[in-house]
Amino acid sequence: MNQTVTFGEVLMRLSPLGNKKFMQSNRLEFYFGGTEVNVAISIANFGGRVRHISSISNDFIGDTAKSYLRKYGVSTSALVRSNRPLGVYFLEVGAVMRPSSISYNRSHSAFSEITPNMVNWKKALKGCTWFHWTGITPALCEGGYLTLKEGLKLAREKGVEISVDPTYRSGLWTYGANPKETLSDLLNYCTIFIGGINEMNEVLGANYNYSNEDFIAASKQLLKEFPSIKKTFDKIRTPINASWHKIRSRMWNGNEFRETKDLDITHIVDRIGTGDAFAGGLIYGLQHFDDYKAMEFAAAASALKHTYEGDVNFSNVDEVMNVLEGNTSGRFNR
Repeated sequence: MNQTVTFGEVLMRLSPLGNKKFMQSNRLEFYFGGTEVNVAISIANFGGRVRHISSISNDFIGDTAKSYLRKYGVSTSALVRSNRPLGVYFLEVGAVMRPSSISYNRSHSAFSEITPNMVNWKKALKGCTWFHWTGITPALCEGGYLTLKEGLKLAREKGVEISVDPTYRSGLWTYGANPKETLSDLLNYCTIFIGGINEMNEVLGANYNYSNEDFIAASKQLLKEFPSIKKTFDKIRTPINASWHKIRSRMWNGNEFRETKDLDITHIVDRIGTGDAFAGGLIYGLQHFDDYKAMEFAAAASALKHTYEGDVNFSNVDEVMNVLEGNTSGRFNR
């Protein structure tokens, strides 16, 4: 059976109930997440075997985060503990024309002090057939970048499939590293690229637009500059307003371009983690289906995530396949 390994920060999310702003409320609800955690739990909910690697706080919050991962079937055997606190972010969920807002408190978190000697990569990658990372991790701290690189080197030596979602966010790169150089260094170990035109432009130093023609051209350039990468996948979001979006996806696999149809999400419950749901669906899909069906599965998984509160997609394979079969009316299952 496939063994997927993910590496990245575990975060606690705090939000007022419903669509309230913090100034309106004195009651909060919390969830655990983090982009790689969200991917890991998605895959576990599909029945996959997953191990997550991170540094978490050595207190009852860290204990609760660890329990949360284990509850959803993610192995915590490679977690390390720190005397620093778990990273936190605060979310106000928007509605209609009011967008959601996020504020992070993670600069001195447990993950921010991670170093390569803290992770036993040989043990952590035992049995691993797929390794997934995102651009969030090397953006947070130098230790995250160096620790990730050690893992990627060993994974590549072992012939592991390596997927990346570069997730470029300029505001995170504050410790002095050059984003283009750092991401390009790490992309040399990767085989599957999960990202859109913005991410491609960042690592290529290019200026492609969002058309399918430019996506194909950017993908071809990416595969040429990073020969280990074999395929590119992109999730396309078309917002009507904060509560109504459309989702589709497209790919270039080195031989052909394919694109899915739009999935209409008319009443968004929570859009946090929907990109991670796409990545988790795609990884599971590529382990079980051909490229196009994997991409369809990923888009449907992403669409379903919009219906769950919290950071994680709780859909199983049957529920995703139900959407792929066109059953989107939301009628009762009896």
